[in-house]
Amino acid sequence: MRLLDLLHPHLDGVTEVVDTTGGGIPLEPYLHLPEGIRLTRSDPEDPGPVGEGRLALLSYGPDPARHGDEAAFTAALGRMRPGGRGLVVFGHATTELPYHRLLDGLVTHRCQVLRAAGLGYVHLHGGAVFTCTEHLLPLHDGAGRPVPDGGGDGGDGGRTALRIADEYVLTDFVSRAQRDRLLDLERRHEQDTRTLETLRDETGAERAAAAIRERDQIAAALRQARERVGVLEARVAMLQGSTSLRVGQVLVSAARSPLRGSARLPRELYGMWRGRSKGGRPVAARPAGSAASGFPALPEAASADGDRLHLAHRAFSAGPRDRLVVAGVLNAATAADFAHDAVVNRALPHDATLVAERTDPDVLLVQLSACTGPGPWTHTGTGLAPDLDRRLADLLATARAAGRPTVLWRDGPASAAPGLSRFPWDAVLDGDTGVQPARLDPATTARADLREIFTSRATRVRLSQLARIAGAADPLDARRVAVLADPRDGAEVSRLIGQVLTQLHRPAEVLVPSPGGALAELTAGGVTVRASGDGPSTPWVADWTDLAEEREAAHLLDLMCAQECSGADAVGYSAEGAGFVPHVNGFRPALVRKSLWRAPEGAGRLFTIRREDAR
Repeated sequence: MRLLDLLHPHLDGVTEVVDTTGGGIPLEPYLHLPEGIRLTRSDPEDPGPVGEGRLALLSYGPDPARHGDEAAFTAALGRMRPGGRGLVVFGHATTELPYHRLLDGLVTHRCQVLRAAGLGYVHLHGGAVFTCTEHLLPLHDGAGRPVPDGGGDGGDGGRTALRIADEYVLTDFVSRAQRDRLLDLERRHEQDTRTLETLRDETGAERAAAAIRERDQIAAALRQARERVGVLEARVAMLQGSTSLRVGQVLVSAARSPLRGSARLPRELYGMWRGRSKGGRPVAARPAGSAASGFPALPEAASADGDRLHLAHRAFSAGPRDRLVVAGVLNAATAADFAHDAVVNRALPHDATLVAERTDPDVLLVQLSACTGPGPWTHTGTGLAPDLDRRLADLLATARAAGRPTVLWRDGPASAAPGLSRFPWDAVLDGDTGVQPARLDPATTARADLREIFTSRATRVRLSQLARIAGAADPLDARRVAVLADPRDGAEVSRLIGQVLTQLHRPAEVLVPSPGGALAELTAGGVTVRASGDGPSTPWVADWTDLAEEREAAHLLDLMCAQECSGADAVGYSAEGAGFVPHVNGFRPALVRKSLWRAPEGAGRLFTIRREDAR
């Protein structure tokens, strides 16, 4: 909610709004006061009373220098007179507001709170409208409408007071139950955390001891194998250098080619006899693959015991990591959906640890359905494939050693693979892996369903949860939109602010020719205001230069839904229907990629959607 939505319904009969906040927070850009109501600042030396026709602006929050403290709030209440009204804005979060500190001052100075609501600003989280009165006034509901049984003149048989008393008791009853449940959940969370840490320590020690034993066994087996290989190599060398073998080879060669071999046989036998009589060692036969055979010989280091052969060519690229990198146990469908918004490396049982080491992922993800459904990891965690359990344990140990979080995506019943819960996960996510909008047809899918998928069920939303756990690039950054506008007067500024802050998919920044204090409410609403000459910093740009056009709250939401479903470079509204259309002269899309925003016509793929009210 905006501040004007809270204030304007209570401006009837008000001619002057008095700012008593002391200038800690300039509230003027948020008010958008109608004509006939002037804004004045309270004189610190002579503040004056606030009575009929006047409304006081107050603030209260955790930062006394900015929001004011309890004493300043109570002093401002002391200047309230019957008929005077007030609006107090809170710097505290809604759930952390110490309203009990303000009740005494409100009651002492005969001030009745008419309405309280949350505000969608970065530094102002809520506000309340009150009035100074000698008798109870009608209560208001959450929308600011008077409740039907209000009287206001004391002649309603005390129904207003009765309603207040009843609501207080029932609200306290519900809030106490919620507080008890919250405390109980916090205690359980602390116990579960301690238990998990204990299990991790015990499991880690056991795994370390088992790994050390396995390492020693492998090292012993490797030493025995090397010793055996050394003995065999010595025997082969001895056999290759023996005279009996050489004589046999010569005789076999002569038998294969009697005509030529018989003529060379005496000479070769004589040469062998002369070499033996001189005590010289026979020269070993040239190995296959030598230079004489026409193939390059392997380097000497490659034949050394224990060395590895490496590829002669390696490819490497470096740059800022602007996409989430996921590695782990995933089924094919999930990997394909995730690949639209992240770098995905599927780990298989034979190369899992190498994938975790070489790809340097932001997070290691194990999907439960990939362990229970058909695939290379089937039966993992069920007790039916202990070898796969061991490989998964090695994979998790590798990821944790590299400082990467390990996450279990439980998209099925935990009982399907109970063994997975025994592994030390850094986080567990429950639910499906989301819906990939690229698989949907925006022309045939209901608009309400598209919006619901986009905001809460899309694959990109699910991946955002992983990104927060890993501290990596958020896939939702690809949805950031910059609004390009050119307001020419105060009315268009107010219209621009209203259209931007009411968007269900709020833009990340607004580009205007001359940023100024008149757009401070946008900054307070979390929207960056920048000069249009600097260019957008977001992937998408929306053209709002025509502020006379009506833009509903779902304007940007529908455009982004259509873009993610179609993969288009530009999206616009059309009266004919939805679909890709060829370039049309003079047609400017409502949403375009940043790379095309200066000249969107004739570039990229244009997708049009029908306005909801035109169906």
